[in-house]
Formats: sequence, structure tokens, C-alpha cells
Amino acid sequence: DLAYRYSPGTPFEKTAVDGVNIQVEKGEFLGVIGHTGSGKSTLIQMLNGLLRPTSGQVLLDGKDIWAEPKKIRAVRFQVGMVFQYPEYQLFEETVLKDIMFGPKNMGLTDQEAETRAREAAHFTGLKEELLEKSPFELSGGEKRRAAIAGVIAMDPDVLILDEPTVGLDPLQIIEIRDLIRQLGEKHTVILSSHILSEVQAICESVLIIAHGRLVAFDTPQNLEKAIAPNRLELCADAQEAELRAILAQVPAVAGVEAQPWQNGCRAVLTLDTAALHEE
Repeated sequence: DLAYRYSPGTPFEKTAVDGVNIQVEKGEFLGVIGHTGSGKSTLIQMLNGLLRPTSGQVLLDGKDIWAEPKKIRAVRFQVGMVFQYPEYQLFEETVLKDIMFGPKNMGLTDQEAETRAREAAHFTGLKEELLEKSPFELSGGEKRRAAIAGVIAMDPDVLILDEPTVGLDPLQIIEIRDLIRQLGEKHTVILSSHILSEVQAICESVLIIAHGRLVAFDTPQNLEKAIAPNRLELCADAQEAELRAILAQVPAVAGVEAQPWQNGCRAVLTLDTAALHEE
């Protein structure tokens, strides 16, 4: 059973993941869903060796990825991760050099790395003229594509995507979801999100994590029947504080998760069905 504790043995010790036991088959498209602070980011960071489990094992092709700690870097080439905020992964002078960074670290020559980078850029839909630009000149959707290209240029067996559509506008969300579907045809994909509709639109199976523990593992269709009646997603021009103040006046709204979206915010509401029926 996989577990992870932050600051163990101190007054600040916190269990982020506790007793999670899952198996992901080759070629599977898995969604990991949970509220902010549920432990899903900690879980997926253990899956590619960014965090070492406090207890339990992560097995890749049947082998503990931490059996030889000095080789953990090689695991990260096999299990690639695209972080929630692409600016964390983009730092080179040009987009092309950024995408080449991973393949060069694998030991490929400059020519081999460039070939892979251009192929990955083409696959993700990055236009040729963008490759010589600074990655910080790109739009949000283009940055997301560049970050994905930088990972798939290493040709990983498994691709982990952490909240890949956060902060994007509706058109960019549709485009990135289409790209992710294409990635699922060539890789084992693990998609982390806090929005059920996100994983329902893409994934074959969904794992729900809450308070660090596995609470459900099923198809998105079955989970939607159980959860969707109590959840509602909306986008608003209002800022988060303003939206929360408005929703606080609605008895049927039991909880609000909000994040920035364009000039306003996107929110997922948890509904009190009893109060909803009364209204």
C-alpha cells in the first residue's frame, strides 16, 4: 500500500497519501480526480519518482522504481510528467531548445534531439514559426503544447498530465483535450484533474482520491451517475471573492471550488440536493 508523509517525525507531519493500491495496465487511459489538497498531486509525483514513498512501492514493469535510487532519473524518462503550470517546465532561450532539453539529457546528439523535438512539436500542433520564439512569448495554450512536446520528445512509456486545462479558455480546453486523446493512442496516460467532466470526456477509468485515500475506482459513466447530480461547473466574469459572495446567498450551494479563468473564474459547485429540491 502506497503512502507518503510530509515532514515525518516533526510537529508538522502530514499524511498526504495513505494506503493507495492500484494497478495501471499498459495502454490504459486513467483519470485521477480529487479536490484541492486531496493528495492526487502527491500520488502522481510518486508515480514518476519525483517523490519517494514513505512506505509501499511503485512498480514499473514489475520492478520497484526505487530499487536503485541512482537510476531514478532513467525512470523519469520512461514516465514523463507535464506539470499543472507549464512555465515551471519552460526555461530555455527558444521553444525548440526547450523541447530538445529532455532528449539531450537522455544522451542523444543535438541532431537527434532536434529531430525528436520537431516531430513532437508537429504532433502537438505547434507552428514552425513558434519554435524560434522565447517560450514566454507563447499563449497559455501554446505553452501547454510546448510543455507536452518537451515530454513526449523523450518518448516515454507513460505520460502523466497534471491539470492540463487549468487556466485555459474554452476553445483552448477543447484543443488540448483533443491532443490528449491522440496521446492516449500511443501512450499509457494518467490524467489528474479536480473536475469530473474533464476526465469523463477523455478517460476510460477514473480513480477518486479524498484525504489521501482511494475512495472509488470505476468507469466515468458509472461515477457520473453517482456524483454528477451533486456537482455543477460554471464559468463567470466575476472575480472569485465576488462570485463566492453571490453564491453564499444560495442555500443549495454547499461548497465552491474556484480558480482563475480569463477575466473571471471557473467554479465547481457542490450542491445540497435536499435544499435544491426545496427551492
